[in-house]
Amino acid sequence: MEALLALEDGTIFRGELFGAPVVQTGEICFNTSMTGYQEVLTDPSYRGQIVAMTNPLIGNTGINTVDQENDQVQLRGFVIEELSPVVSNWRAEMSLSEYLEKHGIPGIQGIDTRSLTLRLRSSGATRACLYPGSDADKALALARGAAYEGVDFVSEVTTKTSYRWDPENALSRKWVLASGQTSDSVPGDDLGNMYRPLSPTRRRIVACDFGMKKNILRSLRQNGFDVEVVPAGTSAEDILARNPEGVFLSNGPGDPATLDSAREMVRGLVGKKPLFGICLGHQLLALALGGKTFKLKFGHRGANQPVKNLRTGAIAITSQNHGYAVDPDSLPSHVEVTHINLNDGTVAGLRHRDVAAFSVQYHPEASPGPHDAEGFFDDFAKEVDAATENA
Repeated sequence: MEALLALEDGTIFRGELFGAPVVQTGEICFNTSMTGYQEVLTDPSYRGQIVAMTNPLIGNTGINTVDQENDQVQLRGFVIEELSPVVSNWRAEMSLSEYLEKHGIPGIQGIDTRSLTLRLRSSGATRACLYPGSDADKALALARGAAYEGVDFVSEVTTKTSYRWDPENALSRKWVLASGQTSDSVPGDDLGNMYRPLSPTRRRIVACDFGMKKNILRSLRQNGFDVEVVPAGTSAEDILARNPEGVFLSNGPGDPATLDSAREMVRGLVGKKPLFGICLGHQLLALALGGKTFKLKFGHRGANQPVKNLRTGAIAITSQNHGYAVDPDSLPSHVEVTHINLNDGTVAGLRHRDVAAFSVQYHPEASPGPHDAEGFFDDFAKEVDAATENA
């Protein structure tokens, strides 16, 4: 079936539909990762967006339950150059097209993603419509009417109720083997950090869910944290009443400057509990400390972003997904910029000089991506230990 990708500037790309035959609008962006498309599909930080992959062939490893960052597909549409005609992976449970159709999300293939990416790099963030059919005028009108700026996407993706994360329940599942039989054991020897042996829990923390990825919860648990997850609208008073030994601020979608209650919640925790923020959590910490944020022209989305540690000079290759950044000139003197993105010099990490509060503008849980930045979870554990022992 023919499909269109219409951009608000009047550009029309024609291709072939896969996934669900439904119309979707949103802000379009691109991701430069060569692998990890399933993690991209299910990352809540993409809420409200249509995502184009720059890698030309997508779908060859299919879809499996383990690699989901969320139980739902979070983006609004998926744009690729070529859908792999073959699914070849022993863990695959279904094809990419079947998966998108199951979740009611359209995809379009046959698009010149190189041309699309160059256009987005030049024009910046753009509203778009993924339209099954051939009515270009209607698709263009829908693209120009799409809403993204100022929308509270966090309220759509946060948990509705508090819960204690149970890794045994979250990871138990039957595996479908190539023979069609099922097994309670995990075939193969290496499924990455998802199945590392769990250390005993040592410290209790609260994790504020602004659109949290599952692998963040795994990483926190693997570093000895007993994690209670709370909704984005939880107040600082409520969190402190739970008496945690530290607080984690998660990733999430949209413009951080619109999240007034979340900013005030973080402000109410600074200096009272050790804080660690990732991505949107990083931006909210900066806002709570008196800084400002701004929208990037085309965002950082991919598993190959170089970041420099200004304290040590070390370079890490990181996984990133964000469309906003912290303005370094707005930060007060008690905030130190600890990391910068080497592609454009934007703030990639910061720390309060006087209390235990730090954050990074990338994903140290690294899925998709390399493992250069995993140590931040251990750093958080050490800060929580130190604060607890000195209390």
